[in-house]
Amino acid sequence: MKLRSMLFVPADSERKLAKGEGSAADALILDLEDAVAEARKPLAREMAARFIAERAAHIGPKIYVRINPLETPLAMADLAAAVVPGLAGIVLPKIGGAADIARLSHGLDALEARAGIAAGTVRIVPVATETAEAMLSMQSFVGASLPRLAGITWGAEDLSTAIGAVSNRDEDGQYAPLYQLAGSLCLAAAAAARVPALDTLHADFKDVAGLAAACRASRRRGFRGRLAIHPDQVATINESYSPNEAELAHARRIVEAFAAQPEAGTLSLDGVMIDKPHLTQARRTLGLEG
Repeated sequence: MKLRSMLFVPADSERKLAKGEGSAADALILDLEDAVAEARKPLAREMAARFIAERAAHIGPKIYVRINPLETPLAMADLAAAVVPGLAGIVLPKIGGAADIARLSHGLDALEARAGIAAGTVRIVPVATETAEAMLSMQSFVGASLPRLAGITWGAEDLSTAIGAVSNRDEDGQYAPLYQLAGSLCLAAAAAARVPALDTLHADFKDVAGLAAACRASRRRGFRGRLAIHPDQVATINESYSPNEAELAHARRIVEAFAAQPEAGTLSLDGVMIDKPHLTQARRTLGLEG
C-alpha cells in the first residue's frame, strides 16, 4: 500500500471529514489527539468509529486513526473505539522507542479478534522523534520484529516542547540541527526496519511553492511520502513523491540492461557506470520492490 500522502483530519469535524473523504490522499488520519479538545474526545471517538464503519469500503483513501500517547489513559479508549472493520492502521504519537510499537501490536491482537478482523490487518505508523527518549533510542528499530509496521514518520513540534526550545528553527528559517537529525534518524530507522520513511508536515498550507520545494528535497533524501494538514496539499505531495515519465523510462532501461547481462556486476549506460545499487533503485522506482 502506497503512503505518499497521509492527510490529518480532526475526527470531531463532520465538515473536514467530508472534505477529506473527497481528497486524493493515499490515507486519511482521523485525529483523536492534538486536533481534538479534551472535552470533545468522546464525541470524536464515536464519529471516527462511525466514519470508518460507514465509509471505509466506499472511499479511496485508507483510514488510519491517530490515538493519544500509549502512556495516557486516553489511548485504550481511543483503540477500543477505533478498531472496527475497515480500519487500515493506527498512527502512534510520542513513542519512546520500538518497544511501544510491540506493546500496541499486542493490544491490537486482542482488539482485532474482538472486532472479527483478520489478525495483523491493522498496521502501525509511529511518529518516532517527538520525545527526547525516542531520539536516543532510534536504534531500537534495528532488528526489531514489527510485522505491523507500515512506515515511520517524524515530528518537530512536540520535540521542541519536550526539550524546552523556544523554536525548532534557526533565524534563517531552516530547521535547527537537532530537528535535521530527527529527520535523518527517521530515514535510517525506516531503512533498518525495511519500511517507507514519511516526512513531517509542511505547516504553511497556503505555501504551495514552498511545499513543492520541500517535497523535492525530501524525496532526494529518501523519504517516500509526507504528512499533510490540508486537502489542498495532497496533489502537490502525490505528484512530488511519484516518479515522472523520464524517471520511469530511465529505470526501465537499467532493469533491461541488467536483464540482458544477468551475470554482470557493473554496466555502462549512456557512458555512465551503473551497478547493483542502481538496479535496486530502478526496481523501486518501477514498484517492483519496496
